[in-house]
Amino acid sequence: MTEFSELQALFINTSLKREPSESHTKLLMNASGNIMAEQGVSVEHLHMLSHQIPPGVYPDMTDHGWDKDDWPNIWRMVLAADILVIGTPLWLGEESSVCRVLIERLYGMSGELNDKGQSVFYGKAAGCVVTGNEDGIKHAAMTIGYAMSHLGYTIPPQADCGWIGEAGPGPSYGDKKDDGSLVGFDNEFTQRNTTIMTWNLMHLARMLKNAGGYSNQGNDRNAWAAGARFGFENPEYRS
Repeated sequence: MTEFSELQALFINTSLKREPSESHTKLLMNASGNIMAEQGVSVEHLHMLSHQIPPGVYPDMTDHGWDKDDWPNIWRMVLAADILVIGTPLWLGEESSVCRVLIERLYGMSGELNDKGQSVFYGKAAGCVVTGNEDGIKHAAMTIGYAMSHLGYTIPPQADCGWIGEAGPGPSYGDKKDDGSLVGFDNEFTQRNTTIMTWNLMHLARMLKNAGGYSNQGNDRNAWAAGARFGFENPEYRS
């Protein structure tokens, strides 16, 4: 059995609901988080709209005209986590506007480097949870997954999960039915994908941690800045 107790996971909910307790997305994120916690992973949940996080691509937006920015404190949590799971609802087939703000703020940290001269996101795993009443789970997962990969996160197989109801207005994930059961909780496809995503995130994070992240052979930004061109100094590359 693989040991996961040294890992830390951060679940960030980008719901448009002001109160965490009102979020349907949080219910599915909780399912993934509970699986991790049962395996000894240290799990934290963060609700974006419970904090003042203005849009922007700088580490601290108070340096750019905003009165308050909670991002520096949240960034410390992101930096400490081996696993990042982003949760979002669907609106018009897309991730939420709050999710885009999160991605922008993460992008604002992409200039930070680890002690190997790599993106500070190297050696970390990421996935996403999507819920809604309309199509778009795979589209949103594609967007989020690409963004995380571009920043430096490693994306495991089956790195997304989600639930959507029938097309058009209807109940949301976790709403109570007339018989007292909860909408979506009996969906085997959602249960399976949530479970597999969660375990794959743990396995990948464990492998990355055991390996000490990635070798910096050929991907050391400091070496590049110092003149090492990782093969591009060879005239053949310019012919």
